[in-house]
Formats: sequence, C-alpha cells, structure tokens
Amino acid sequence: MPEDLAPQTEPGAAATAQPEAAAAQLQKERDEFYDLLLRTRADFDNYRKRVERERLEQGESAAADLLRDLLPVVDDLERALSAPADAAGAESYRRGVELIHRQVLELLRQRGVAPIEALGTDFDPHRHQAVAHEPAPGRREGEIIEEYRRGYMLGSRLLRPSMVKVAAGE
Repeated sequence: MPEDLAPQTEPGAAATAQPEAAAAQLQKERDEFYDLLLRTRADFDNYRKRVERERLEQGESAAADLLRDLLPVVDDLERALSAPADAAGAESYRRGVELIHRQVLELLRQRGVAPIEALGTDFDPHRHQAVAHEPAPGRREGEIIEEYRRGYMLGSRLLRPSMVKVAAGE
C-alpha cells in the first residue's frame, strides 16, 4: 500500500493520549511516594518507641545495679540493729556502724559520687546552701564555718548541695 493511502491518525488523538498517560504516570508516582511516606513515618514512630523503651530499661537496669549493691549494706545494718544494746557492746556496735558507713562511702565512690569538701572553704552558691550566717572572729567573710549536711557530686553534676553555716562580716 502506498504511503499516501495508509490510514492516518488524527493529530489531536495522539496529543490527547499523551497527557492522559502522563497524568496516570504522575498519579502512580504520587501513590508510590505517599506509600513511602507512610512507611517512613511508621518506621520513625517505631524507632522513637524503641529508643524510649531502651532508655527506660537502661534506667531500670542502673537502678537495679545500685540497689543490688546496697543490699549487703542493708544486711549489715539489720545485723547491727538486732545486736543487744547493752553498754558492754556499745563500742563494737559503734565499730559496726562505722564499717557500714565506710561500705556506703566506698559504694558511692565506685559509682563516681564524691563528697563536697565545704568546711573552711569559701561559700559557693552552686555547691553550697547557706542556712545560717554568723559573725566569726578570725574567719574571713564568706568562709564556711560549719557543715550541717554533706553535699555530693556525681562527676561534675551536683547531686545535693552542702547545707552550711557561713561566716558573716563583722
């Protein structure tokens, strides 16, 4: 058949089919991206929940480790409290309590807890809590002259400030 006699398609028909195919392709891509978005959002939500669960488990594990280490100290305290409280045993009772005190301090030291040395140092509002001011001849103003309750640091973090009495100006 000669080329001139071949059936010809109308120019508008090809133009109409092409935008419909492009629209269908765009809709397919949109659906794929939306599906990807939903899966990514679900993955992120699951990740967030997992991280929170792991954080809680680590905290519980750390607390359990500390409490497990404290149990022998509790045992020693119970033994000391069950001992007869007569005058003859007062010295051994005191030695037992001192031993328990040393155990607790060693346990704290192993965990990175250190006491704040306050007596004789200058008052620092970041490490000390002043509960009294008193004139103190021979002492410089702001010097800590008495410690009511010891403070503690965990590394560089303040666990509890020292409660202190500070020398006031004369």
